[in-house]
Amino acid sequence: MWLVIGGTILLMLPAGMANMAPVLFQWLPFLNTPVDFNKQWGGRPIFGANKTYRGFFVGIICSIFTVWVLSLFSDRLAQISPVDFGAINIFYLGALLGGGALAGDLLKSFFKRRLGIASGKSWVPLDQLDWIFGALIFAGFYINIGWIYWLTALVIFGLIHPLVNLIGYWLKIKPNRF
Repeated sequence: MWLVIGGTILLMLPAGMANMAPVLFQWLPFLNTPVDFNKQWGGRPIFGANKTYRGFFVGIICSIFTVWVLSLFSDRLAQISPVDFGAINIFYLGALLGGGALAGDLLKSFFKRRLGIASGKSWVPLDQLDWIFGALIFAGFYINIGWIYWLTALVIFGLIHPLVNLIGYWLKIKPNRF
């Protein structure tokens, strides 16, 4: 079981970095344009002003960088990783995990806006699981991800995500606790 947990953490680390990157790089004015260009649909924002091209750009770059770092240690990680980081295309996997995580978050934001849930307001459990589903679905087009890794990712990162947000709030990186 510990091998599955360790492998799941390795698999999801690039997606997690992509999910955190938009908040960590919000000080960067580069590409600070909302993905929806501040357009509305039905009198509500399509995604919201917090979903920017900068977030997608830095998120995917951070994910690719994380996959690259993991590829440097692929020999040491081979026994626990469900992915052979030394044999995959780091750009494909990084872009799929990072882009998937961010696309999952974007899709969730679309539905939050339709339901009138304000940006930054918690929507349990989708705020915790959106990026996980997105990353695994997108990466699944390139690598085979067993159901045990899906289940483990949903449990582990679904529980860790609120803790990471709370730490970000205490460090004054995030405006909301959850």
